[in-house]
Amino acid sequence: MKWHIGCSGFHYKHWKGTFYPEGLAQKRWFEFYTAQFGTLELNVTFYRFPRGPVLRGWYERSPEDFRFSVKAPKAITHFKQFHGTSDMLSDFYGTIREGLGVKLGPVLFQFPPRFHYEPERLQRVLDQLDLGFNNVLEFRHTSWWCEEVYTALRHRGLTFCGMSHPDLPAEPIITGSVVYYRFHGVPELYRSYYSEEALAIVADKIRVEPGVKEVWCYFNNDAAVAAIPNAHTLIDLAGKIL
Repeated sequence: MKWHIGCSGFHYKHWKGTFYPEGLAQKRWFEFYTAQFGTLELNVTFYRFPRGPVLRGWYERSPEDFRFSVKAPKAITHFKQFHGTSDMLSDFYGTIREGLGVKLGPVLFQFPPRFHYEPERLQRVLDQLDLGFNNVLEFRHTSWWCEEVYTALRHRGLTFCGMSHPDLPAEPIITGSVVYYRFHGVPELYRSYYSEEALAIVADKIRVEPGVKEVWCYFNNDAAVAAIPNAHTLIDLAGKIL
């Protein structure tokens, strides 16, 4: 069971003086981050379509064994909600594959809370995903936590994104050999710090699941710089598990 643990983004100005040294230039923040963590979840691609040269730059500036998870643009998941997005998806997949190469990890599709479960909606998503990628689906409405969804994802080799979120179930959901889990902050979204005990509970639940080969965990509780120590703590816990 290989664990990949990091943060959801790295370019946060409020991390300066706490994580990033005061005298370190912003253009060196990426290298500083990659020296401490082995993976990064790219959230910037959610807000604007990724550009190949930028991705290639990160590829070339990161260690050989570094891995990126990439969040799909909200134009696909939020605005169009997979209506007529085949060409857009093809461009997106092609860009991240060319830009990140062997360092490309999972591809995360986060859906808005208003996107509740309907069989037609799920099928629309499944029909357009490129199964040649490690696709992860993150839902923000509780109706998706049901066996019909889990079964459909298992059948297609897709990963259900588990998460720690104030309004959603926290149980890790296993739909295959890959587990993906995001820590958003509880009780205060994007801010709350997790105790070692809370992190150990999640890690232990994943550890006992048979057939799991890879675990990707990212901390999105960046507002109070809690993501950094929490990620380090989970790395220590994963080391003890291994």
